[in-house]
Amino acid sequence: MNIKIALLSLIAVAPVAAAQRVQPEFAEVYCPEVPASVKLCGKTIDLDRTDMYERYDRELSSIVYTHGNTMLIIKRANRYFPEIAPILRANGVPEDLLYLACVESSLNPRAYSPAKAAGFWQFIPSAAKEYGLEVNDEVDERYNLEKATAAACRYLKKAYGRYGDWPSAMAAYNGGQARISRELDAQDADTSLDLYLAEETTRYPYRVMAMKTVLENPAKYGFRLRDNQLYQPHKYKTVEVSGPVEDWPTWAKEHGINYSMLREENPWIRAKKLTNKTGKTYKVRIPDAKSMSRRTAGTTTYNKAWTSGN
Repeated sequence: MNIKIALLSLIAVAPVAAAQRVQPEFAEVYCPEVPASVKLCGKTIDLDRTDMYERYDRELSSIVYTHGNTMLIIKRANRYFPEIAPILRANGVPEDLLYLACVESSLNPRAYSPAKAAGFWQFIPSAAKEYGLEVNDEVDERYNLEKATAAACRYLKKAYGRYGDWPSAMAAYNGGQARISRELDAQDADTSLDLYLAEETTRYPYRVMAMKTVLENPAKYGFRLRDNQLYQPHKYKTVEVSGPVEDWPTWAKEHGINYSMLREENPWIRAKKLTNKTGKTYKVRIPDAKSMSRRTAGTTTYNKAWTSGN
């Protein structure tokens, strides 16, 4: 009898013990599925070749599992895509270049790199000046979203005109047109996707592809947001300034805002004064008070695929 009881006890305990043994210590980590091909700037890119598959796989996994930064990009995109996209269209470049800005700066208006690249599109000072942006101690138009986006369009259109290939134009944005042109000739290739380049430049077009993949369907990769968690576009009025400003904090108060709000809305302002000896006209944004309040701003969603509703 005792033997039977002991056997029954072992049978009852065994499944519990087995379940305890296989219980994972950490949350399960899933490998994102790499598609057979991706579409970028209207062109289908086949990922069958092993090196291309693995490069895309690396970027997709990196973006999917850098949770905090990717979540911030989605939230910021709701504020900035509505402004960037029309500028891209007006300049005749594909809207997929929205994702290049995400890769460059994570859509951080204050982004600044160790290489002294700044703003949404990460222009270095020399390239910024070459493409018509003012950069000095008082004004830095690399932080002006409208002007910097138009400058990026000019650069990318020039690169595309040179190569006839958007991935190559993107690689040139990262590594420079001279380098890409030199390597295309030296390696007898037609596109940067066939080049052996410095690792960062090699990865760059694939990072843009992967960013597009995730932002087109964040829920597929585990990102769950509500509409009211997205950052809302700010409404503002524009005031033209054609002369010097002795003190921006005082100027801000005279226009019903504080200096912090002025700088947040106009990050191109880099000092507390504006000398403006040339009489250039600057457009200064004055944010609407209602749009600066979460209680009164209202909710708009640029891409319904980003959220599961309110």
